[in-house]
Amino acid sequence: MTTLTSAPGFLLLEDGTRFAGELVGPATPTVAEVVFTTNMTGYQEVFTDPSYEGQIVVMTAPMIGNYGVNAEDPESPAPHVAGVIVRELSPTYSNWRASGDLPGWLGEASIPVLTEVDTRRLTKYLRTAGVMRGVVGAGEEPTADAVAALEACPSMEGLDLASRVSTRKSYTWGDPGAKHRIIAYDYGIKRNILRLFEAHDCAITVVPSDTPAEEVLEQAPDGVFLSNGPGDPAAVEYAPAIIRKIAESGVPTFGICLGHQLIGLTFGGSTTKMPYGHRGGNHPVLDVESGHVLITSQNHGFAVAGGREGVTDAPALEVTHVNLNDGSIEGVAHRELPVFGVQYHPEAAPGPHDAVPLFDRFLESVRGRRR
Repeated sequence: MTTLTSAPGFLLLEDGTRFAGELVGPATPTVAEVVFTTNMTGYQEVFTDPSYEGQIVVMTAPMIGNYGVNAEDPESPAPHVAGVIVRELSPTYSNWRASGDLPGWLGEASIPVLTEVDTRRLTKYLRTAGVMRGVVGAGEEPTADAVAALEACPSMEGLDLASRVSTRKSYTWGDPGAKHRIIAYDYGIKRNILRLFEAHDCAITVVPSDTPAEEVLEQAPDGVFLSNGPGDPAAVEYAPAIIRKIAESGVPTFGICLGHQLIGLTFGGSTTKMPYGHRGGNHPVLDVESGHVLITSQNHGFAVAGGREGVTDAPALEVTHVNLNDGSIEGVAHRELPVFGVQYHPEAAPGPHDAVPLFDRFLESVRGRRR
């Protein structure tokens, strides 16, 4: 067990609002966009999700760390969060799968944790004022260095973080002799997506985010997958031209989260920064065609512009799913090409598994093309 040593610390938001707490970990000021997630469990998956790159994450669950960490649950090799804010950080854990404790694991990655924070008040404030940049630091009051670091922190709008987290070289996942061959563009891909493709008898080749379409099509894949990822989708300027070439070739294409947003941009749509985004495992989504409601796992701060009536400036796309809380677009499909995407995370990890059948839908399209 890690012995928790803490000192007075703070979170200072860019509008001047300050929240006091106890700092565990590095004392150097840490700046990033401050967001919150409603996940009650799955903190290890949250912290290792590349879509949280460049963000300080507020956990709304009152206690974090009580079941430790393990080697099976991470969604990437290391944490991607810039910092963590919690009400209570448990110094002990109890779980038969655990191989260590959360404070020690975060400490090894030099991730600061601000504990003893009124996270209920902080979350309500971010819901009202909107997510914004913030700095976590040591001391009773922000230092001049902390304020300067916050002022220099770039806005999430305009940031291409997908290129930062993408793999630098291609790699394979799954049985090479599997029935289906899928090429996945890595904008920040989660491991559970690869696990689910493998479970659906797919061999996956994961390629860097800027891989030319011609290079992908030369490999004659059965389908192409566009992954989740962090940052502003409009800043991934090279992606739409690549996606259009692949889509117009007739190869079935499926996008999740950032991949879904890039599909919207590819066919003329636009994206918009949301006030506080959707992050957590309890978001209700309506399947427009069936009328069924799915409880979904989500993690995004941008959305495809439009609503149930359609995607703004993209008549080639139809809206397939909408968020029941705010009416934002949660899914689109091309009216003629075998291309579709969803804003939420059917692979969950963590979260409910209502939407896992979307992988079957994609593979039905793959099988149809092969026939």
